[in-house]
Amino acid sequence: MGQWIELVANDGFALPAWQVSPESTPRGAVVLLQEIFGVNHHIRDVAARLAARGWLAVAPALFTRVQKNVELGYLPPDIERGRALKAAAQALPGQGVLADVQAAIDHAAVDSGARVAVMGFCWGGLLAWRAACELYGLSAAVPYYGGGMTEPAELARRPGVPVLAHFGERDAHIPVAGVRQFADAQPAAEVHVYAADHGFHCDQRASYEAAAAQLAWTRSMDFLERHLVGA
Repeated sequence: MGQWIELVANDGFALPAWQVSPESTPRGAVVLLQEIFGVNHHIRDVAARLAARGWLAVAPALFTRVQKNVELGYLPPDIERGRALKAAAQALPGQGVLADVQAAIDHAAVDSGARVAVMGFCWGGLLAWRAACELYGLSAAVPYYGGGMTEPAELARRPGVPVLAHFGERDAHIPVAGVRQFADAQPAAEVHVYAADHGFHCDQRASYEAAAAQLAWTRSMDFLERHLVGA
């Protein structure tokens, strides 16, 4: 069973987060970062899947600084609205939403008493990558098709924790050539490319690719096992 909790960032800003706890003592924690559609049914479902594997899952509502209570679907009007909200969130001064990600990491560490990883999808994948490079208290990062990760400014970053990155070879938003550049620039990162499109993990989207989603999930769970428990 999940519940909404409140996080407070280092600048005093309060935001909600969806938390799902495992049935027994957490083996580790995962801060789950949303797509441009908010902490919607898909993100809550991923949180439940993580908790079923023994991880405490915390999904901060990262649009709260620009608009509260955002939960979108996947139709064109939802995509248009999500892109506008993302642009507004990206334009925030200072750390912006990364301060909220840090608040989720800090909370997850205390609540689980264990190591913390960050996992994100699309916009959340980009934020997971930035968190791996800029934030503290993490042991691993798992970005899925992070839009913008292949831009020059992102290629120049250096993560402070192990990174497992998933991309789709048919993703028009993230061309394979850019993924190759990312892999070359980040030799320490584990990079996988799947015969899939953008959003291939989400079974509520037309771009869902079951085989790719299952393989990426298996790799992600193994990766979390190694870096949250086995390290």
